[in-house]
Amino acid sequence: MFESLSDKLVGVFGRLTSRGKLSEKDIDAALREVRLALLEADVDFKVARQFVKTVKERADGDRIFASLTPGQSVIRIVQEELAEMLGGEAAELARAERPPSVIMLIGLQGSGKTTLAAKLALALRKDKQSVMMTACDLQRPAAVDQLTQLGKQLDISVYSEEPTSSTPVKVARAAVKKAARENVHYLILDTAGRLAIDDELMSELEEIRDATSPVETLLVLDAMTGQDAVRSGSEFSSRIGVTGMVLTKMDGDARGGAALSMRSVTGVPIKYISIGERPDQFEVYHPDRIASRILGMGDVESLIQKAETQFDTDQALALEQKIRKNQFDLNDMLQQFQAIKKMGSLTDILGMIPSMGALRGKFNPKDLDERRMAQVEAIIHSMTAAERREPSIINGSRRKRIANGAGSTPAQVNQLLAQFKQMQKMMKKMAGPGGKRALMGMIGKS
Repeated sequence: MFESLSDKLVGVFGRLTSRGKLSEKDIDAALREVRLALLEADVDFKVARQFVKTVKERADGDRIFASLTPGQSVIRIVQEELAEMLGGEAAELARAERPPSVIMLIGLQGSGKTTLAAKLALALRKDKQSVMMTACDLQRPAAVDQLTQLGKQLDISVYSEEPTSSTPVKVARAAVKKAARENVHYLILDTAGRLAIDDELMSELEEIRDATSPVETLLVLDAMTGQDAVRSGSEFSSRIGVTGMVLTKMDGDARGGAALSMRSVTGVPIKYISIGERPDQFEVYHPDRIASRILGMGDVESLIQKAETQFDTDQALALEQKIRKNQFDLNDMLQQFQAIKKMGSLTDILGMIPSMGALRGKFNPKDLDERRMAQVEAIIHSMTAAERREPSIINGSRRKRIANGAGSTPAQVNQLLAQFKQMQKMMKKMAGPGGKRALMGMIGKS
């Protein structure tokens, strides 16, 4: 979402750091470009103006013109102020003294509340918390069924009642009682939305809030809607009392200014972001990490966390032993590719690696993500078990058969086998003296 803004800011600061000394005129020119980039990214104009003003004041106060690295000093100030504009520090989820801790999800229709309820529930369960979801949206057709199906897919309990014979408030009250009896840590209420804010919607949400006393009232906003999301956030916050926000569709191609403006305009912290369709594509919102990504500095902490969720410790230990015995085969290569794919798009992963943002635009990540990796999987799946274990037995006739089965060409099979050999050599080197630490990092062991 922040690609365009990131490219522009990286360009501005790249030009600054390429110079030796900087004059006040240089800084003013750079900050004008920054302000324009923020406005083009749909950041609220008051927020953009205040941001540039603060950076300029800090640059003057820190005497950067006398610094040996004035360009780097400006970038440091911009990073810190950008993180502050985005919210400062990550906001923790509140918890009640006794269960259940009720989390009420609110927002306009189409913002993704129901899907978000399942994502949040899964994240809480991964954090060793018991959780239950509740279908309080009795207005939208099939909303109850949708939440029930999501619960079944993720093996998470869902409380619901027949929409024609109940009300949202009755459902919420009954769910709280059930969760208390079963000592459930967190109860998530999926409430109804409307196409626009109206009194009927607000009254219903107020009734549910008063009946359940939620520890968190999270406003779910579609990041693709731009400044409309900011206006909605302000209205919901003033009427219902929002404790935090969740931004969905952060993997979209909108300009992203809503996310940058949200905290400054509403005063309410963003607690989570949703970055894809899969239930696990959901993360805690860290303003400092987002700021680093925007400035092309990477986000190693988030990258490590993603890797830890996809690489199984037992599998890593087994793989380590195979590598040490020089037994790394195509099954192992496929397993590693699949784990990397689950971490998200290659664009996101590259954005988390310091200095790798500069590669954007020099290749099409979708080719690598969707086409190439899918092709690799198809080729390996077209091989026999013996061929995967011992690729050296693949001769011309076998190569042709594999290519036909995978819908590819013998040349593409050859390319994969050549890449596998290179990977084998690299793994063997890692397994040698002094390579253990790098090996552990590669296969996901901590």
